[in-house]
Amino acid sequence: MKYNKIFLSTLLIFILLTGVASAAKPIITADRTYFDINSGLYILNGNVYIEVRDRVIMAGQARVNPTTMEVWGTGGISVQQRDINFTGDSVYIYGSKAQAKIDGGVNLSRSGLSINADNVDFNWRTRVAVFNGNVQVSQGSNNWSADSVSYNVDSNSFL
Repeated sequence: MKYNKIFLSTLLIFILLTGVASAAKPIITADRTYFDINSGLYILNGNVYIEVRDRVIMAGQARVNPTTMEVWGTGGISVQQRDINFTGDSVYIYGSKAQAKIDGGVNLSRSGLSINADNVDFNWRTRVAVFNGNVQVSQGSNNWSADSVSYNVDSNSFL
């Protein structure tokens, strides 16, 4: 119980530092949560669900380092916010840098737009997602390919 409270407090601090929430209290659930004393990581297994205001993050499993504010998630990542749906195979979040890297079958979709790529780097401060590797963009009736594409999620525009 003590470790669960510490974990939830640490995760809340992480979310606040990465700009995911400013005043909202997150809802965090998983089938199994524990602290691995040997690695210093909090481990969440099965149906990981994090909801903060209008953003929902889901994964099969996640590991959290409360000291470095790093998060590793695997098992199918899904992020939903407003009209944006974002999926991939795995995520690594650099909490102190407000950045995330999502790998494997990355897809961002929203009304009138779909972007597929091998991986994406996202910066919460700039709100820019940089898609790399086999990038396929479908916007309205336009379809195109590129090695790399930068996209601002707030302005809904390519850079």
